[in-house]
Amino acid sequence: MKIYTKTGDDGTTGLYGGDRVSKYSRRIHAIGEVDELNASIGIARLYANGDPLDTLLEKIQSWLFDLGAELASPAGGKFDVKLIRTQHIEELEESIDKQTEVLPELKAFILPGGSPLAGHLHMARSVCRRAERAVLWHHEEESVSIEARLLLNRLSDWLFTAARTANHSRNVNDIEWRKS
Repeated sequence: MKIYTKTGDDGTTGLYGGDRVSKYSRRIHAIGEVDELNASIGIARLYANGDPLDTLLEKIQSWLFDLGAELASPAGGKFDVKLIRTQHIEELEESIDKQTEVLPELKAFILPGGSPLAGHLHMARSVCRRAERAVLWHHEEESVSIEARLLLNRLSDWLFTAARTANHSRNVNDIEWRKS
């Protein structure tokens, strides 16, 4: 099977169900940002080395593929895919709460960095915020499910907490912001 189809040579790409849209549409922009977030998490996982966070990171990567499929399925199209559920958001919230129980109290703003895993999780968090903005921008034009929008918002919180957890479990202090 060839990886290239040449169907996108005209500046369009196919959606789930066969419709074609411009590669610079809001929808494709949002899908691309979610894809970059997934790749960013994949890089972070290279530093997880059996860390308990890796189990949920792997799940999150699958959820982000689900989100991409949902974004690629226009409402009223041939396929109306809704794969992101409230349970995904609740699982992130439960994990945030469990991690927060063992972390030192947050008393200052935290600069990205610390251990390599934490640094990559902070990077993924900033990519997640950009993906969220792209999805919200697309939502202004075409409806995106509340679950999909909430997933990205909660995921950025989870990635911040996971970065702190990665530092804490490696006995690396978070880097507190100090006014310059």
